[in-house]
Amino acid sequence: MSPKKLWMYLSVFIVTATLLLTAMLGLAAALIYPDLPSLEALTNYQPKLPLRVYSEDGYLLAEYGEERRAFVDIKNVPEHMKSAVIAIEDRRFYKHGGIDTRGILRAAINNVTGGSKEGASTITMQVARNFFLSSERSFKRKINEALLAIKIEHSLSKDKILELYINQIYLGQRAYGFAAASQVYFGKPLDKLNLAETALLAGLPKAPSSYNPFVHPKRAITRQREVLHDMYRYKFIDEATYQDALKQPLRFKASQQSRDLAADYVGEIVRQAMFELYQDSIYSSGMKVYTTIIKSNQEAANNAVVQGILDYDIRHGFRGPEKQISTEELQGENAIKNIEKALDNMEPVNGLIPAAITKITAKNIRVHTIAGEDYQIEGEGLSLIQGRLNNKNTNLSEKMRLRVGSIIRVMKIDPSNNNSWKVAQLPQVESAAVAIDPKNGAVRALVGGFDYNRNKFNHVTQAWRQPGSSFKPFIYSAAIEKGFTPASVVEDEPISFSAKFTGSGSDWTPRNFDNKYEGPMRLRTALTKSKNMVSIRVLNSIGVDYAQNYIERFGFSAKDHPAYLTMALGAGSVTPWQMAQAYAVFANGGYKVSPFIISKIMDKNGKVIQTTKFVEAGDTAEQVIDNRNAYLMTSMMEDVTRIGTAAKARQLGRNDLAGKTGTTNNHIDAWFAGFNPKQVAVVWVGFDKPQTLGSNETGGSAALPIWIQYMATALQNTPEISLPVPDGVESHKVNIITGQEAADNEGGIYEYFYTEYPPPEKGSKNSGPKATSAVAEPTESDKLY
Repeated sequence: MSPKKLWMYLSVFIVTATLLLTAMLGLAAALIYPDLPSLEALTNYQPKLPLRVYSEDGYLLAEYGEERRAFVDIKNVPEHMKSAVIAIEDRRFYKHGGIDTRGILRAAINNVTGGSKEGASTITMQVARNFFLSSERSFKRKINEALLAIKIEHSLSKDKILELYINQIYLGQRAYGFAAASQVYFGKPLDKLNLAETALLAGLPKAPSSYNPFVHPKRAITRQREVLHDMYRYKFIDEATYQDALKQPLRFKASQQSRDLAADYVGEIVRQAMFELYQDSIYSSGMKVYTTIIKSNQEAANNAVVQGILDYDIRHGFRGPEKQISTEELQGENAIKNIEKALDNMEPVNGLIPAAITKITAKNIRVHTIAGEDYQIEGEGLSLIQGRLNNKNTNLSEKMRLRVGSIIRVMKIDPSNNNSWKVAQLPQVESAAVAIDPKNGAVRALVGGFDYNRNKFNHVTQAWRQPGSSFKPFIYSAAIEKGFTPASVVEDEPISFSAKFTGSGSDWTPRNFDNKYEGPMRLRTALTKSKNMVSIRVLNSIGVDYAQNYIERFGFSAKDHPAYLTMALGAGSVTPWQMAQAYAVFANGGYKVSPFIISKIMDKNGKVIQTTKFVEAGDTAEQVIDNRNAYLMTSMMEDVTRIGTAAKARQLGRNDLAGKTGTTNNHIDAWFAGFNPKQVAVVWVGFDKPQTLGSNETGGSAALPIWIQYMATALQNTPEISLPVPDGVESHKVNIITGQEAADNEGGIYEYFYTEYPPPEKGSKNSGPKATSAVAEPTESDKLY
C-alpha cells in the first residue's frame, strides 16, 4: 500500500473515531452529567497550608504539614509563569470549553504516525482530576474527567481555573503549586524568578519525579528547554527573549530543605508548643509563627558548633573509613557504577558528603562523591588523615587503613569555591549552643546538636548534665551576700571530708583540676584560676542549705542540686537552657528573665492571634540578686576571660566579656558560659553516653572556641559597653596577699566592695567574714593537710 493511501485510511479512521468518541461523550453526558459532584471544592477553595516558622527577621526556618503550599492570587502570578504553563500544557486554554477536540485530534494523529508524543488533557481536565478524581486509568474516569471539565468551564472563569491549577498541581518535593515549588527549588518567590527558572518549573507537572532538578538535573534542563521552545514556537516570547533565556543560569538551592535558615531544633520546639495549643489543625491551617531567632546569629551558632566538633575530631584522629568497596568491584568498566551503588544508601549529614576514594598518593587523594562529581583533595584538606596516606603504619588495623574504594566523608572548606574540599568524618561527640538577650530572655540562636536529622535529641533543653566549675559563680554570688568579697582570702590547700558532708556514701578527697595548690588566695584569683579547694571552703562556710536555696533565684531547682559540698564543684544537673537563664541574671544587673522563643502567632491571613508577654530587666522582671552582687560577679568573671581559664576570649578584642569555664570529672562534660550586657551564650560539649572527652579536653579547649566563634559574629556591630559602678559599691586598694586595706604608700590593687563590707584594716586577723555555715567546719580528724 502506498504512503498516500495509508495516510488516507488513517485520516478516515481518526475522523470516524473522533465522531464516535463525540457521540459517546454526548450519550455519557446525558446519563452522567446530572450526578457529577458539586464544584464547591473549587468555588470555595481552601488549600491545606502548612504551619510555617520564621526567624524574627522573616526567614523561613521550618514548615510542618503533609503538603508544602503557598497560595498565590492569579493577579499576582507573573505573566511569564502563566505563559510557560499554557505553552507546554494547554496552548489553546483560552479558546476551548474544557475539552480541546482539536488537541485530541492532533494528539491522535501524532501518536499514530509516530510524531511527537503528546497527551490531550487540558488544564481544566487536570484541575478536575486533581480535585475530584482518583489516579486510576480507566475509560470511565476519562469520561468523568471530560464532563467535569465542561462543568467547571460553565461555572468558573478561565483565570479562576488557571489560578486553581497553578496553586494545586503537584511539583515534587511535597510541593503543591508553583509558589511553593519556587521556594523549594530556588529559595525565592515566584516574582523573583527569571524566565529560565520559570520554564523549569512549568516543565515539572508532566513527571515531577523524573524531572526533579535535585535528583535528575540533566532531565530537568532538557524539559526546561522544551518549555522555552514551545513558548517561542507559539509566540509567547520572541526569539531574542528565547535565546537570552537559554543562556540564563539555573541556580538551585544548595540545600534540598524547604527553608531559608537551618534551625531544625528551633522548629521542633515551636511545633511542639503549637501542637499543645492547637493540636492537629496546625498542619493545615496556614498559621505562621515568628520566633526570636536572628538569622546572622543562628548561622554563626550553626557554623561554630560544626567547626568546634570537626576540630575536636581532628585533635582525636581519624576513626577509619565507613565502608570499603572490594577490589573486584573496582575493576573494569563497571567500577564507577559499583562505587555509586555503594554510595546509594548513604545520606549527606550537615554538609558531610559521602565519597569514595578513586586515587590515593602520598600528597593527595581523588574522590567520587554521591552527587557523581570528582574532586582532588590536598594540603589542608587532608589534615584529618595525615599520616594515613602511605599506609606504612604497621600499628593500624585493616579496617583503619585507607585505600582505593574506601568510603569517607568530604565537605567544602569554602562554600563559595566548588573545588575547595577537605576530608571529614561523621562525629560521635555532640555539642549544644544557646544564646539569649539578657534583657528579656529572647533566644537569638539555638543549636541542639550536630545534625537534627541524625539525632533529634535537643541537648539545649533535654540534656541534663553536670555543669562542673561553670556553676561556681552561683556559689560565689551566695557568698558575697553572706559578706565575702572579691578580696576575701581563703586557703587553697588539700582537704578531705567524711561521707556525711558529700552524700556519696564514702569519704571524699577532692583535688584541684591541675593538682596544684597555692595556699591562701583572694576569691577573685580563685575564681579566675577555678580553684576547687577555695570553692569547697566557701560553700562550707556559708552553708549548703543556704546555697541550695540561694541558687533557686537563678532559675535552678533545689532538687537537682543536693545540699552537699559537692555542689561547690557543679555536681548537680543542669541544661544549657537553664544555664543561659542563670547567667542572664549576672548580665542584666540581677533580674530573672525567662528564655522564650516564640514572639507572635499569625493566622493564614496575617492577623496576629497571639503574642508572647515577657518581662524585661529593670522594668517588669523580678530582681533576684542585688545589682551590686551582679556587678562584683561580672567584674570577677571578666578576669576569667582576660587572664584566667578563658583567656583565649581576648582574641575578640573586647573588654566587656565575662564568663566561666567548666569541666567535670574525667573530662566528661566541657562548658563555657559567657556574656556581655547584650548577649549571653552557653556552649556544652560531650557524648550522649557519658564518656571522657580526652585528658586534654576542657571547657577552655572544647567549648570556649565555639563560644568565641559565635560571639565574633553576634557582637560584631555591638559597641563595647562599660558598666557604671552601682550605688553602694566602693573601690578600695588592698594588699594582694592578705586582701586587707593597703596604706596610701603601699603597693596593691583596687577592688570593689559593698559599702557595708569594706576590706579589713591592715593587721586584722581576719580577711573575710566570720563563717556562718549550717554545716560544721570539719574536725581535725576529717582534715588531710
